[in-house]
Amino acid sequence: MNLLVLNCGSSSVKFQLIATDLDRIAQNTDQRLARGSLERIGGEAIITLHAEGQAPHRSTAPLRDHRAAVELVIRWVCSEGSRISDVKSVGDIHAVGHRVVHGGERFRHSVLITDEVLRGIEECIDLAPLHNPANIKGITAAREVFGVGLPQAAVFDTAFHQTLPEHAYLYALPYQLYRRHRIRRYGFHGTSHRYVAYRYRQLRGIPRDQTNVITLHLGNGCSAAAIRAGDSVDTSMGLTPLEGLVMGTRSGDIDPAIVDFIQAKEGLSAQEVETLLNKQSGLIGISGLTNDMRELLDEAHEHNDRRARLAIDTFCYRARKYIGAYLAAMGGADALIFTGGIGENSAEVRTLICEGLEWMGLKLDAERNSQHTSGREGLISRDESRLAAFVIPTDEELLIARDTVRCVRGAPQRY
Repeated sequence: MNLLVLNCGSSSVKFQLIATDLDRIAQNTDQRLARGSLERIGGEAIITLHAEGQAPHRSTAPLRDHRAAVELVIRWVCSEGSRISDVKSVGDIHAVGHRVVHGGERFRHSVLITDEVLRGIEECIDLAPLHNPANIKGITAAREVFGVGLPQAAVFDTAFHQTLPEHAYLYALPYQLYRRHRIRRYGFHGTSHRYVAYRYRQLRGIPRDQTNVITLHLGNGCSAAAIRAGDSVDTSMGLTPLEGLVMGTRSGDIDPAIVDFIQAKEGLSAQEVETLLNKQSGLIGISGLTNDMRELLDEAHEHNDRRARLAIDTFCYRARKYIGAYLAAMGGADALIFTGGIGENSAEVRTLICEGLEWMGLKLDAERNSQHTSGREGLISRDESRLAAFVIPTDEELLIARDTVRCVRGAPQRY
């Protein structure tokens, strides 16, 4: 089956075309045929199209909406110019898988999209007002382009964390607020945490129920997850993606009274404070320079910039605190897994996070750690380390494609 995977933002569409089926999933022989992105939809869009084995094609074109973006992707995929031998027409695309950020408490697994499912995604808009409307636009656009007969599946960021126990997902607020409004910890990056836990099982050759790990997804957005016996039992992001670790532009954990304090002192509205916490905080807020960890590391090394170093140290300290907390909550773990753009590529950040964890049996191997960048996966701790450490590049699009196949074929979801 040829699966089109769509990840739609408010003014963007990212896509991958993946060939897979149940047999290929079992044998790990899935094939990535193409990928790309369309940014600044609604104006002169920036377009990147990349068929595997060929040089990327970059261009600009006016795109009025998500439907126009999806139509452009399909035209290119089916054209001779893409040189994708297995796709010559729209009929050669067999299903579409969508990343959907929020599924609330209703969606615990990936599902085929029906009118009822679409209404359920719409009902979660209050929980993800920036993300779910964009995801719905992608679903609607694909329906309009392909017709309602082509199967589509929704794969939810929140679904993997629906195994959190009640004491982990509840906030210590009046209980009626949870009953009325479902205010609770939902967690995000679920497809990433789930994928790297799956890859860890493969690398170790162990069953799901022996998977006891802490996963760190470190990119512009960051989250940690405690995974015991294959299930997520705690995670750092909460009702929204703002809670938890220090991120590129998000503050992570703060005293909630700070919101009112900033409003009063700075004369800002609640909405403006929320924007400050989501867009102007984290690495860029502390450093005053950038939200890019690579640039901060360069500034710290080349110019000894104090605030760049402070941002890096705060980022790593917060991650280290969560590792300790989750080891306590889980009663210990077998491995720590790094993923995401920073987690996969920055040996220095991994070293800084792991400093001081020797007492719990983590012994990083400096040479292994330095070699695992640019998509290389594997062990980065010493062989005798009681708590192992791994780098495992995430592949959320592959997981979405595989879940879409399972939904279409009626096969069990494998979490």
